[in-house]
Amino acid sequence: MEYLLNTYARFDVEFVRGESATLWDKENNEYIDFTSGIGVVSVGHGNVRLSNAICDQARNIIHISNLYRIPPQEELAKVLVEKSGIDGGVFFCNSGAEANETALKIARKYGEVNGEIKRYKVITLENSFHGRTISTLKATGQPKFHQYFGPFPDGFTYAKDIKDIYNKIDDKTIAVMIELIQGEGGVNPFDIDEIQTLQQELKKRDILLIVDEVQTGIYRTGEFLASNLYKISPDIVTLAKGLGGGVPIGAVITSLKDVLKPGDHGSTFGGNYLATRAGLEVIKILDEYYESGMLKETQDYFESKLIEIVKEFPDKFEGVSGYGLMKALRAKNSEIRDDVVKKAFEKKVLVLKAGEKSVRFLPPLTITKEEIDEGFDRLKEAIKG
Repeated sequence: MEYLLNTYARFDVEFVRGESATLWDKENNEYIDFTSGIGVVSVGHGNVRLSNAICDQARNIIHISNLYRIPPQEELAKVLVEKSGIDGGVFFCNSGAEANETALKIARKYGEVNGEIKRYKVITLENSFHGRTISTLKATGQPKFHQYFGPFPDGFTYAKDIKDIYNKIDDKTIAVMIELIQGEGGVNPFDIDEIQTLQQELKKRDILLIVDEVQTGIYRTGEFLASNLYKISPDIVTLAKGLGGGVPIGAVITSLKDVLKPGDHGSTFGGNYLATRAGLEVIKILDEYYESGMLKETQDYFESKLIEIVKEFPDKFEGVSGYGLMKALRAKNSEIRDDVVKKAFEKKVLVLKAGEKSVRFLPPLTITKEEIDEGFDRLKEAIKG
């Protein structure tokens, strides 16, 4: 690691092979992966169908540019629009942060009249996370992310909770940007009725609703989008992580099809042949998994194992939060949480930290029952210490 910038606190392990939710290191030690690369490897490691689609595409065209038509990009855009239920258009990029930047640009341009900025303020929530670019860092409602890199762009306001959003709206407000389940903030789902009411009120005031589904999208919460689970239709939805199954891709779906014009925005790599072919295959695989009932069965079984942990260790955990396979164990305090994550790694099961005291779980959506059982057996041993 001598030549890498010191931007990550890495565990000292080198993985060389993966299959489903199982990883092997260079010493051939076996690990159970309850993280999927932080919600990215949605169809599992070493997925044969995804690998074949990527290889097939790589043998033909990996990349040209967005100066020319890209058939798999057009096909994936159609799939995203139809499955999201949003009558709109799609912009492709390379990451969640880029998708959120695009959403902010669409909102800001929508708020302009004849080139003069009329409405530009965006309300986000405390404890949110929207990315690591300058604008998305400022959109993130956590002070620890604002310690350096200033001056930041202005026009961002933070609400304490959904109800407080109404107190922050003024005549310069153009959008509200939220995660339906705050992932990095601790796996905190918002009340469905509260979100539906928020959407209705914002529409009355012509204020855009941007839903950051970078982590919740592509069946992570049990439906194609968390927005589908919440039965809302946002003006803008952002996606990334699980869409490419490990291939970098981001996407923005918006009903505001005519806001951006040629030259307003772009991406060199966004939506290239390789990334969109991967996205199409991931969705095909997960569609089949969803329609067969296997996804629901896996989610229910995984949740039952989390509930077992809370019952078995009531001195360490308060409960379970989240939807689908975006879950967390609420530890009694951050010290317990940190100790569990560390000892879980020692027992060769990978879990994540989130928020102040949550142990976060984002396993591959195609994880097997046997892998779930093995992972939780190891986790129990880690918790026992």
